[in-house]
Amino acid sequence: MGASLSRRTFLSAALVGSGAWSVPWFAPSIVLGQADKQAPSNRVNLGCIGMGWAGTVNLKSFLAQSDCQVRAVSDVDQEHAEAGKETVNQHYGNKDCRAYYDFRELLARPDLDAVSVALPDHWHAISVVLAARAGLDIFGEQPLAHSVREGRAICRAVARYARIWQTGSWQPAERESWFAAELVRNGRIGKVHTVEVGLPEGHTDYAGTAGQETPSRPPPGLDYEFWLGPSPWAPYCPARVHKNWRWHLDYGGGQLMDWLGHYTGMAHWSLGLDQTGPVEVEATGEYPRRGLWNAPTKYRIVARYQPDVTLIIAGGHGDIHGGTCWRGNSGWIRVDRGGLDAHPKALLEERIGENEIRIPSSPGRHREFINSVKSRRPTFAAAEVAQRSVIPGHLGLISMRIGRKIMWDPAMEETVGDELASRLLVTTLREPWTL
Repeated sequence: MGASLSRRTFLSAALVGSGAWSVPWFAPSIVLGQADKQAPSNRVNLGCIGMGWAGTVNLKSFLAQSDCQVRAVSDVDQEHAEAGKETVNQHYGNKDCRAYYDFRELLARPDLDAVSVALPDHWHAISVVLAARAGLDIFGEQPLAHSVREGRAICRAVARYARIWQTGSWQPAERESWFAAELVRNGRIGKVHTVEVGLPEGHTDYAGTAGQETPSRPPPGLDYEFWLGPSPWAPYCPARVHKNWRWHLDYGGGQLMDWLGHYTGMAHWSLGLDQTGPVEVEATGEYPRRGLWNAPTKYRIVARYQPDVTLIIAGGHGDIHGGTCWRGNSGWIRVDRGGLDAHPKALLEERIGENEIRIPSSPGRHREFINSVKSRRPTFAAAEVAQRSVIPGHLGLISMRIGRKIMWDPAMEETVGDELASRLLVTTLREPWTL
């Protein structure tokens, strides 16, 4: 029985109910040497799940890859799904793309090799685990998941089903970022003792949601019950969905979790910490005084690593500049989007020698993903790296919530001697959704 027939038979049988599937893994056609049958010119056949803000950006980036063919799109908002389908069909000059309102139907297609997933955080783990079980490689957005335990579930699924994972992290693709990391790795600022990560302040535009917090009937094209999915039930209002979901802790983690992975990931890999984590985390935060949103608007997280490195993550604090700043005993270097600064300034003229440590740059997150799907080589921002990158943020939110320092075992991904903090590592999923 061929790979395509196997996937079609088993996935069709599995597309029932709404909870977790029991789907065996079948390798996509491009891995099994059947690319000529389903992927002309060795193209990667892609489905795009989530046609909102980030999803549309990703869709257009994948359309620009000549060896990638977008076959289908999905969104619980019919208007978004149809707009995505039209974007694809206009690009290819045909009507071949199909829109789905239930992403599980897209996952059941036998002709896909990979998916791009850009859903609210509370949907990350379920959608990704189902995609991995369906034998699809996955491009996913930051943060990896809505909780530490959900992130670990993603890592396990990606490993178990031998999937390629690429995090939508732009930082490694920027020349300034990897140049700064190489300077740090090669000791140009001496022993690093502190890394500062400056992120945007939380969203506080109360006036921007005036009249949008009143419960009302969902628009006719939005399957709001499906949008809520595993999160606690709550009445529909415009301030809860689409771009605004990230300001509510039932669905996202505010600016902290939206941005953290880009910068903390870079801090980790520059110091060789991307397979470990902090040993203690302490955080403070300020929250909206009124309104629907409840993610912190101002925050400061202090995470300590072994041996003797402190990571400070802050938003809304003037002493922590935007971007990532490494401070060593003989200088500092700071990088932000498109910018690089250092002390002493001569660091900016340094050159890394042939025999020194080199950090490979990325050709861009979308291009790197397509390359890895075809080569089966892991991406730079693999799932395990993405998990470690956002754990300081997850622990910071827990520390803010319980009002105390958290001691952490990075190898076991467990709190030390704190039962309440341990309980908050997991998000309770609303029935019938499970992992």
